[in-house]
Amino acid sequence: MPLGSEESIRQSRLSTKPGGPSGPAVSRRGFLVGAGTALATGITGDLFAIEPRRVLVSRHVVSVPGLPAGLDGLRIAQLSDIHLPANRAAAERTLALLGAERPDIVVFTGDQCENRSAVDELVEFVRAARGRVATLAVLGNWDYRGRTIGALARQAYERAGATLLINQHKIITIGGASLAFVGLDDVLSGSPDAPAALDRLPADIPAIWGVHEPRLADELTAAAARHPALVLSGHTHGGQIRFPGLPAFTPTGSGRFVAGWYDSPLGRLYVSRGIGTADVRARFFCPPELPIFVLRRVTGSGAL
Repeated sequence: MPLGSEESIRQSRLSTKPGGPSGPAVSRRGFLVGAGTALATGITGDLFAIEPRRVLVSRHVVSVPGLPAGLDGLRIAQLSDIHLPANRAAAERTLALLGAERPDIVVFTGDQCENRSAVDELVEFVRAARGRVATLAVLGNWDYRGRTIGALARQAYERAGATLLINQHKIITIGGASLAFVGLDDVLSGSPDAPAALDRLPADIPAIWGVHEPRLADELTAAAARHPALVLSGHTHGGQIRFPGLPAFTPTGSGRFVAGWYDSPLGRLYVSRGIGTADVRARFFCPPELPIFVLRRVTGSGAL
């Protein structure tokens, strides 16, 4: 079983969500606007200027049964919910952190771009954020909302030296050892198709899945037989504006998930708080996050 770091354990203690499908009938935008207005007096500097750009690195060791020895120690960075062209300060801070971390693989888990007019900025950012070995991406609901999809998106990621996966997989081979990345389409605006994504993927290759909305991890029970080594998701922003002692408010598509580690029918799931902001350009008690995962080989009875 993957093991979370102390940072991820702290996150999971904060990971509560009111209501579910029968929760309060208010949009995330309405909630964030109201919360931001209520908090603005006296703490404007932290709410809008400091915390949104205070990107924190969280570190996680993930034990992977069947991981080839040549991939033991592989380092993966997850970038989620950047929301370009806004959030430039957080994006620049993220690039500085990536330069220091030098991950082998970078995975973008959706909502990279809010507006198709920012495609050149997206290309520039993705190119600068690339992993040493490979860079992969899936789409999110804001990518669809801003029409950064279809041929435009595929060409943009190709220009940046990355691979966009829409109900597809890609096998990465390092020194003769293979690891698969499975990317599903967006849940809210696209058409996720797990069988198509898994088509012709050898069953003996460990796989890491990427899907923007974490709710899908509770719904893909039919695909659970493939046992992903890890599922990466975002979308929730961790609640973005958090009130201590109160449950987080998260958008449609989040399901029961807020931030950190979870068990799901699909497999072990990590939900990132993301890099950027949406609707209101503010964060409170919920700083941006750059998760770094180190894969470790499991042998014998399951011990590292």
